[in-house]
Amino acid sequence: MKFTVKAWSNGRARAGVLQLGSCPGPIETPSLLISTRKGLPFFIPPDLLPSLPSPDSHLLQVCPLHFAEGISPKAISSIGGLHHMLGLHDYGLAAVARDSIQCLPECNSTNKLGASFETPCGRLLIKPADYMEMICSLRPNIWATLADEVPSWVADKRNKTSVDRSVRWLDECIALGPAGGAVFGAIVGGSSMEERQRCAQEVARRNVSGFWIGGFGLGENMDERPALLNSVTDILPKEKPRLICGLGLPEEVLQGVASGVDLFDSVYICHLTLRGFALTFPLDGIGVNESDCQLGDNGSDRTKINLRATVYRKDTSPIIKSCGCYTCQNHTRAYINHLLNVHEMLAQILLEIHNTHHYLGFFRAIREAVKAGRFEQFRQQFVKSRRDHLAMAAVAHA
Repeated sequence: MKFTVKAWSNGRARAGVLQLGSCPGPIETPSLLISTRKGLPFFIPPDLLPSLPSPDSHLLQVCPLHFAEGISPKAISSIGGLHHMLGLHDYGLAAVARDSIQCLPECNSTNKLGASFETPCGRLLIKPADYMEMICSLRPNIWATLADEVPSWVADKRNKTSVDRSVRWLDECIALGPAGGAVFGAIVGGSSMEERQRCAQEVARRNVSGFWIGGFGLGENMDERPALLNSVTDILPKEKPRLICGLGLPEEVLQGVASGVDLFDSVYICHLTLRGFALTFPLDGIGVNESDCQLGDNGSDRTKINLRATVYRKDTSPIIKSCGCYTCQNHTRAYINHLLNVHEMLAQILLEIHNTHHYLGFFRAIREAVKAGRFEQFRQQFVKSRRDHLAMAAVAHA
């Protein structure tokens, strides 16, 4: 892995280039990691993955805990790793031990040998040796060390314990290597700025290729988040990439970019898709196409539309007329409305394609703003426009 920062804007926001051996070309950052279930997106089949913009869509996030049961690590290793098993040779895989869709990264770590994680398979004791066996079998391009993530409401003593454990697990994971791929050291500390700074200092001293900033999206206030993020990124070396989980909303992504984060997960897309929503907000955050947004239809606003609503039953237009995604080029709102209401899985496939394509465009607009040195103006305009649209939707619903 090779990472280079190419541009800065407003002090901390930055644009860079990430090069991974398996990807067809350099990936520009800030970038989106597409969330997966056992290596594949939740609804997009492998034959439709190439319909997403390349190489923006060539970073996939995998949770190693999904492989705790089922096919054994030895079997995956004998196949040649996850790239070979899935046939995704041109994609980069980032392994992070966090399942942001189905469960919190709850971690009752009373056992000194490892962590008791809540996983889709139930509560399992994951020792560093077990985790490294998974990583060695999956052979991801990037992998994050085990972390004892805690929600924002825990006491200071628990925050300190989470840092001590995560640093110890970092040392154990590195000592158990080599696992291949680039190792990202986990930084935790909950809502304690002092503990987050201590953790960042400890991890920065280790021989790691990048940093995974954990413990966000677990109940902290949006207003207190920038200070916590800045306290970490100000300590980290500038030449190494930073990855974060739990910041899904566009406003949250902009907070992360403003603090110097480079890679983001995409659970927001999955949550919207499962509920039948399609993203429609302008990618520059300014203005709105009135024909693309209906107010008052069961949760729709000027940022997304609810395609389950009856108002779209006879709507023969695409989700967004100017969108170049596979869904908008080939299908109508009426067809997706029909698929949703008869519970056909094709509805989620088409929605996830559009939502992922749209969100990748949002990240592209962020990068352009950073390169032009106007990121803060872009962020302020985007947030103001979103607030105005949501306020108008609230009035319409009332």
